[in-house]
Amino acid sequence: MLEERTKPHAREAQRLETRQRVFDAAIAEYKRSGMAEADIGAIATAAGVARGTFYFHFPTKEHVLAELDHSEQERMAKQLSRFLASPRDLPAVFDEVVRLVTAIERRLGKVLFRDVLAYHFSPARPTSADWTEYPVILLVIRAIEQARDRGEIYPEADVRHSAFFFLVGLYGLLIAVTGSQSDRTTILRNFVATVLRGLESR
Repeated sequence: MLEERTKPHAREAQRLETRQRVFDAAIAEYKRSGMAEADIGAIATAAGVARGTFYFHFPTKEHVLAELDHSEQERMAKQLSRFLASPRDLPAVFDEVVRLVTAIERRLGKVLFRDVLAYHFSPARPTSADWTEYPVILLVIRAIEQARDRGEIYPEADVRHSAFFFLVGLYGLLIAVTGSQSDRTTILRNFVATVLRGLESR
């Protein structure tokens, strides 16, 4: 009887282990070639599975990005939540968001990071979650609300759209801006300053 009960658990554990191998192999291939040029056969070979196993776990290439994006959003939300556990003014919050997002870029590499950002704007996204359902944007919305309550920004500020414009603008800049690290740092600082000036209490 015990053996019968443990078999389903063993099969599920094996399925999850195989799925993780396929995911890890896909991420490695995406880092090398980018999602569009990624070779499903190479992913399957690296994972030690049949080609069809990739599609069993991930119906499209975008589903891999969806899972990666979800895990990165969750990681970033936890880090931002810890940061916000202490009182912070809005400039500090925006600077921390920029730091966390650029840390993701360094961790993933430029090719994969751009694919993840492009995924946000793609009509081929396999998930239909609204932007305002992302945990990070909810934290930014709350931070802007608190800044408004403290009188740091003007009372009529639309906090939801302000958070949306800040994050979309940040992601867009990171896709579009090339050049030296110092040039990017200057552009990002100017971007944050411009967003803050638009919210200043009048």
